[in-house]
Amino acid sequence: MSTIAQCLFISTLISGSLISISANSWFSAWMGLEINLLSFIPLMSNPKNTLSNEATLKYFLIQALASITFLFTTTFMQMYTHSSLPLVDNLFSMLIISTLLMKMGAAPFHFWFPGTMEGLNWKNCFILMTWQKIAPLILLSYLVKMNLLTLLIIILSVIIGSLGGLNQTSLRKLLAYSSINHMGWMIAAMFCGENLWELYFLTYSLLTLTLIYMFSILSVFHFNQNFMIINDSQPLKLLLFLTLLSLGGLPPFLGFLPKWIVIQSLIALHSYFICFIMILMTLITLFYYIRLSFTALLITYPQMKYKPSCIKKITLTIPTTLTSLSLLTLPLCSLIYNCL
Repeated sequence: MSTIAQCLFISTLISGSLISISANSWFSAWMGLEINLLSFIPLMSNPKNTLSNEATLKYFLIQALASITFLFTTTFMQMYTHSSLPLVDNLFSMLIISTLLMKMGAAPFHFWFPGTMEGLNWKNCFILMTWQKIAPLILLSYLVKMNLLTLLIIILSVIIGSLGGLNQTSLRKLLAYSSINHMGWMIAAMFCGENLWELYFLTYSLLTLTLIYMFSILSVFHFNQNFMIINDSQPLKLLLFLTLLSLGGLPPFLGFLPKWIVIQSLIALHSYFICFIMILMTLITLFYYIRLSFTALLITYPQMKYKPSCIKKITLTIPTTLTSLSLLTLPLCSLIYNCL
């Protein structure tokens, strides 16, 4: 695909999300989601890659199913606007929440997300994990309430996102399950305030951008490639795995900040059980991040005599800048918070 076509589809991709965010009716929100979907499909497809075409078809079918359900639900909801039955309103709300969860790949509608991620390149993986979740999350924040359904969604997201990544050897699937886990934290943050889940999403996007940029310039897709290919760039190797620990929420790093605030807010709301489950499942995600980092940093691996050309061209300027933001910003944020 030419650069002009990519710029065109990216601009309509952004426009579709902005239409959904600024919509004043459910039909306008659906229209924005459809523009966003139809703009992302050409960016995903690659005629030279069978896995990419399979992921594109899977993504299109799932999103089309969610869009149809969303449209029919909002249409019937307009027909029953004057209904005074709480059961009808709760049913419509549950259906819309389910379609939004399916669109962004949160549990229990996560079945398509890891497989789709596996067939994409790193650039499209970043778009799918960050930008494609903005409009569904904002629409979801209009409907989410502290009830049994939402609590079940949060618990399922953090459990599936944690346990699903334990046996993975693909970095794309690992980040997919990590994204499912973070979706649970973001939905829990919606109970505490609009600004909190937005802060969480911005922090998550920064950490994901840092990781995907380094994986992309190194052409790394699996665990064993981390051990071999980065031996000639030890600083980059250290920055990469420190950012992984930051994404897992290890306290000295920036990734701990939004989780810290969410935990404090949930405790203030007396939601002790769900807070305990979320912290416990985060420890499991930290386990497989630490397992990857520990093995790559402390065990000696044989070096290849042939050095890929990508290693020679790597400069540490951009990775160091992005990693510095993700590793060193927590003390600064704490200082600003105390000064205010």
